[in-house]
Amino acid sequence: MSYKAKKCGIRFEPAAIILVYEKTEGKSRQRIMPIRNFSKFSDCTRAAEQLKNNPRHRQYLEGVSLKQLERLYKLVKAHLKGESLEVSLELIQKEESIDPDEDLNKLDDKELAKRKNIMDELFEKNRKKKDDPDFEYNVEVDFPQEEVVESCGWDDESEQGF
Repeated sequence: MSYKAKKCGIRFEPAAIILVYEKTEGKSRQRIMPIRNFSKFSDCTRAAEQLKNNPRHRQYLEGVSLKQLERLYKLVKAHLKGESLEVSLELIQKEESIDPDEDLNKLDDKELAKRKNIMDELFEKNRKKKDDPDFEYNVEVDFPQEEVVESCGWDDESEQGF
């Protein structure tokens, strides 16, 4: 039997993930998956993986990304710590976005890998594929020059003939 996920959310008291889905015949149903053995010290990524791989819920959660489940667990974790929903959502948004002024050379390997994953996801989301209706093969764009371009010594032709 095929299930199509429509909406996925959380309930704080008692903690549960709620999935609204459609069966093949088109009738909407709701599945409540209780969150057990989860505390404010738990790992959200691991909990999301365990839920997605749980044999009881696996077929229902095929259409839900692991990233979305992880975000839901982060909200539950923040609620257990006593944070408000607005603050939690703001922190998650900040954590999952890239600051263009941030020096990535100063990050440790784990944080750098996180930033790279965010950039890869953003690239895939915005990438134009051949099948897209607004795809153009050879696009040329002239960017306006607002400032004078300074030349650097390293990009000049060498007089030594290399």
